[in-house]
Amino acid sequence: MQISIVIPLLNEQESLKELHDWIVQVMQSNHFSYEIIFIDDGSSDGSWETISELSQSNENVKGIQFLKNYGKSQALHAGFKAAEGEVVITMDADLQDNPEEIPGLYAMITQDGHHVVSGWKKKRYDSVITKNIPSKLFNWAARKTSGVKLHDFNCGLKAFNHKVVKTIEVSGEMHRYIPVLAKNAGFSDIAEKVVQHQARKYGSTKFGAERFINGFLDLITIWFVSKFGRRPMHLFGAWGVLMFFVGFGFALYLGVDKLFLNPMGRLITQRPQFYIALTAMIIGTQLFLAGFLGEIMVRSRKNDTRYNISDKINL
Repeated sequence: MQISIVIPLLNEQESLKELHDWIVQVMQSNHFSYEIIFIDDGSSDGSWETISELSQSNENVKGIQFLKNYGKSQALHAGFKAAEGEVVITMDADLQDNPEEIPGLYAMITQDGHHVVSGWKKKRYDSVITKNIPSKLFNWAARKTSGVKLHDFNCGLKAFNHKVVKTIEVSGEMHRYIPVLAKNAGFSDIAEKVVQHQARKYGSTKFGAERFINGFLDLITIWFVSKFGRRPMHLFGAWGVLMFFVGFGFALYLGVDKLFLNPMGRLITQRPQFYIALTAMIIGTQLFLAGFLGEIMVRSRKNDTRYNISDKINL
C-alpha cells in the first residue's frame, strides 16, 4: 500500500462525506493504492455512523472509535499503529486541509527521501487576533527551543515515512511536536511544504485559547525530554550536588565560627545562615534523589499505552 491517510476527528459529521469524496478523487486520479483511517475521538454528533456508512461503500475506509475524548495525540497514535502505507499522511477533518496536496507530499517522501514533510499554511483564513498572531509567537518559540526550523508546527497536514510513525510515540498533547519527536528519534531529514489553507466550511474549531498555554508547557516538556530524557541525573544530580555543597559550606562555616572564632556569640539556630544551610542541603538531597529515581525509571520503562476502543472497522 502506498498511502495511509490518518484523520482524527471530533464532531465533524457534516464534513466527512465531502472530505472522503475529495480524497478518493485525488487517489484515483493519481492511481494510488491507499487507505483512509478515521479516528473518532469520542464524537457525539453521529460521526461514527457516517464513518460506518463510508466503510460499507468503500473498502479502503477504516475506522477507530474511542469511547470518550482522549485528545488529538492519542487519536494520531492509534492511527499510526493501524497504518500500513509506505507513506502516512495526517490531515484534519474540517476541510481546511486540501487533499490536492497529498501527491506532492508523497513525492517529497518517496522521491526526495525526506523522513518528515510538514505543511506550512503560509496564507491563513483564521482570525488574526485569536489564531494568527499567537501562532506566530508559538512557532517562533518552538523553533528556538527545538532546533527544528519549521514555520508551522501546528499544521495538521503532514507526511511521514512509514518507519517514523512506527518508531515515535505520541502522547499527552505532543501532536504539535511530532517533527521534534521524529528528530529526537533519529529521523533528522525534515522538510516543509507550503500548502493551501481553506476557511472552515462546517462547524466551529475545537481548540480555544488554552491550546497556546498547553502548547508552551508541552514545549518545555519536550525540550527537557529531548535533552535530559535519557539522562535525568545529569540535570537533577548536578543541581542536587551543587545545592548540597552550598548548604554544607554554610554549615561548615557556622561550625568553625562557633567552635573556634566566636564561641560566645549567638546560637547557631539564631543565625540566618543556619536556615540557608539546612534548606540548601534538603533541596540538594531531594534533587539528587529525583535524578536517581529518574534514572531507574528510564531503565525500566516499558511501552504500556492503552485506550478504551469500543469498535473498529476493517482493521
